[in-house]
Amino acid sequence: MHDTITLPGLGGSGDIHWQTIWERDDARFMRFQPASWDQPDLDDWEQSLERAVRRCATPPVLVAHSLACLLVAHWAARFPSSIAGAFLVAVPDPDGANFPMEAAAFKRVPDRALPFPSLVIASTDDPYGEIRATRQRASAWRSGLIVLGALGHINASSRLGDWPQGRALLQAFGAGLSR
Repeated sequence: MHDTITLPGLGGSGDIHWQTIWERDDARFMRFQPASWDQPDLDDWEQSLERAVRRCATPPVLVAHSLACLLVAHWAARFPSSIAGAFLVAVPDPDGANFPMEAAAFKRVPDRALPFPSLVIASTDDPYGEIRATRQRASAWRSGLIVLGALGHINASSRLGDWPQGRALLQAFGAGLSR
């Protein structure tokens, strides 16, 4: 498996979020560290992601949740760094009623194909991203799309624990990536 960078969304991922659990269970997972999880600054988040990618010995896999999925698209449009692929969970709709005001800088999401393999994982009842908008975003990014059913925002509130289904999807995605 590739080195893996986890990218939590707004507020970071707490102790019972699947991203945090995966980090604790596998030393190949490392978290990118922006200056603030609660007051996201797009430039800072992009620079933080770039630093994390550059620390990897080989092109990593990005495992993004929520707002960090939008970060990946912004970062890809700005930086030429190579990554193996991006696993994008619970992509929010920046035009949706529940999109957080503190993340306004992330709203103008690049709608071009991502320059690396990507897979969007979605829920049918995500309060931050209606499935119609998620399908459109995945299509614009030329990402694969897997819709899992009603899992909410696929976060700690979804009570997924270490989310074995997500880990299996990530392993399958990673197995298809070039080394």
